[in-house]
Amino acid sequence: MDSQLTVNLGKIAKFTNASLPILTLSFLVAGYQYSFYFHFLTVAFFLLTLINFFYRHVQSTHSLLTNFGLIAQGRYLIESIGPELRQYLFTNDVEEEPFNRTERSEVYRKAKGLDATSAFGSQLQFDGSEYKLRHSLYPLDKEALQKFNLHFGEERSLKTGFTLTRPFLISAMSYGALGNHAVRALARGAKKTGLPMNTGEGGYPKYHLMENCDLIFQMGTAKFGVRHEDGSLDPHKLENLSKLPQVKMIEIKLSQGAKPGKGGLLPKEKITEEISQLRGVPMGQDVVSPPHHLECTDAESTVKFIARVQEISGLPVGIKLCFGRESEFFHLVEKMKQLSIHPDYISIDGAEGGTGAAPKSFMDDLGVPLFQALPKVHKILQDLGLRNKLKLLAAGKLINAGSQLMALSLGAQACYTARGFMLALGCIQAMQCNKNTCPVGITTHNSHLQKGLGIENKSERVKNYILGLEDDHYELLSALGKRTFSDLKESDLLFPL
Repeated sequence: MDSQLTVNLGKIAKFTNASLPILTLSFLVAGYQYSFYFHFLTVAFFLLTLINFFYRHVQSTHSLLTNFGLIAQGRYLIESIGPELRQYLFTNDVEEEPFNRTERSEVYRKAKGLDATSAFGSQLQFDGSEYKLRHSLYPLDKEALQKFNLHFGEERSLKTGFTLTRPFLISAMSYGALGNHAVRALARGAKKTGLPMNTGEGGYPKYHLMENCDLIFQMGTAKFGVRHEDGSLDPHKLENLSKLPQVKMIEIKLSQGAKPGKGGLLPKEKITEEISQLRGVPMGQDVVSPPHHLECTDAESTVKFIARVQEISGLPVGIKLCFGRESEFFHLVEKMKQLSIHPDYISIDGAEGGTGAAPKSFMDDLGVPLFQALPKVHKILQDLGLRNKLKLLAAGKLINAGSQLMALSLGAQACYTARGFMLALGCIQAMQCNKNTCPVGITTHNSHLQKGLGIENKSERVKNYILGLEDDHYELLSALGKRTFSDLKESDLLFPL
């Protein structure tokens, strides 16, 4: 005898399909014979019968609905709320990806200005597969530490150089990927603390400029905001934009960690008339940026393009890329040395980086993770004698001070974070960034959903996160026995076995 309890969906569906019209008729009769109130049930079951008939005999898109009717709709309902069920009911505090509940909670508490300490020990499994910072037997008093200071453009003696006073900054998030409330809240929080913000590749930074914070203007492969119609650089637009007092640096995005080898993607659902105008793109279709800059087809043309942007803008100019083939990066740096042209900084975006929209195969299967890429980049720059000619930045899942200090130990001099600041705004990791349905109003242009994101309130959360993150940096630096961030070295890290 089979002791397994099985569910025969076919039989349940047949029973449901037969029961709906029978119940409708039964309630209709009961309404006439016994009480008028039965007609409320008559109407309800009549509608269910019509829906069931449509699923089974009219629509032809979904096989499950054709075969099982309303019963199959339950499957789609459960599937649609699956992420929420897993997040709140079934997964433990350290299981979720890309950020687990404990990681998110730390950012939330910092953003709210609350105590972010934990109790009863770490929930992580220390099995030798993790990176760890090596503390010192002789930690320093915080008063003995030197304040962070990183000056961009000093290698070229630029009068328009820019000084970063914290070891982190707000990473590229464009208006388009984010709604205007989120952009303004981030920019206002940045202004309150003096932290610079990368505009992302969204074109003219209208909402960033409203809050008057320091900006790094990012030029993606489509060059929104500074482009000719054919996608080439419009020098006059770049020159005018570079004269804006808020724009402190220019960043040329060659590739992105979450989708290396592919240009940016903005789904048509998120393109409003305003975004269409700011980016110079049509409405009603996905905006897919080219995989590379029109001007950059090899190492020499790329280096010369960097020099051209430096000349036109008069500002520090950096490049952002995801590390791929070591030989190609070596050749690029070698060409910089040959031509005596180098960017003012290189930002390495790890393959674990985030994005608003990308094909899954690009997110999962391309690119080198940050902690594997950084040592290689650092060494190539050292071997070719260019390490002291530019700054090195890092990005990729760096939402807390610990992971950022690990990146600094591997050669980076400052760290970008985007998702850390999204969490500070209240992101619940609903994974709907590409659908214009973000429930907390961050990655949507739906005015109803954005209504819940109060700009002033959220800017305070951004400010609190910045100040809390900075404090953690100095606490950890003290524990490592280092007087300054530039003293961090690879030997300060314990590597996975």
